[in-house]
Amino acid sequence: MISVGLTGSIATGKSEVAKLFSAAGIPVFDSDAEVHGLYAEKTTRDLLGKEFPGVTVDGGIDRQLLGQQVLGSPEDLRKLESLIHPLVRKRREHFLAHWRKQGSALVVIDVPLLFETGQEEELDYVIVVSANEDVQRQRAMARPGMTEQKLAGILARQMPDAEKRSRADFVIENSGSLDHLRTQVDALSRQLAELARTYKP
Repeated sequence: MISVGLTGSIATGKSEVAKLFSAAGIPVFDSDAEVHGLYAEKTTRDLLGKEFPGVTVDGGIDRQLLGQQVLGSPEDLRKLESLIHPLVRKRREHFLAHWRKQGSALVVIDVPLLFETGQEEELDYVIVVSANEDVQRQRAMARPGMTEQKLAGILARQMPDAEKRSRADFVIENSGSLDHLRTQVDALSRQLAELARTYKP
């Protein structure tokens, strides 16, 4: 079984690509969704509520409040990552073990900060989803609650798009239509299936 990392900067359309891979029958591990799941668990809520007072609202983690707190403090961000990343990694290990047991030829691991956290070394191939800067900014600013300051803070944490592209095994260009995106993902799905068929660890 080959493991394929999927990453890309904010608002490049990585989530849409992940959906298309999933629709093609390829198992996808969505790191963001796993974080959402962890935030819904009582043990995680209690832990984060203790470490970051004020982020628990109506018995749940308010992701916007938590984000505002940690994006403004590198120390708090590192603390949050040190708490959450090991839990996500454990879930990913279970995901890989499950699909390996099922005899899957390949899986896709969706990790927003893949290169930034050095996790590409653990995967067989890496796909980067990219979009031109104007399209990316337009999409990002259309998101609820997004501001220029918040976007600047997010981009500051992310590796520049050009560097991600240079380090990728495959690049999906997503500045155009959904049909164009779907065509690229379909072609890459077939290519990955062939690589998985001939893969020798």
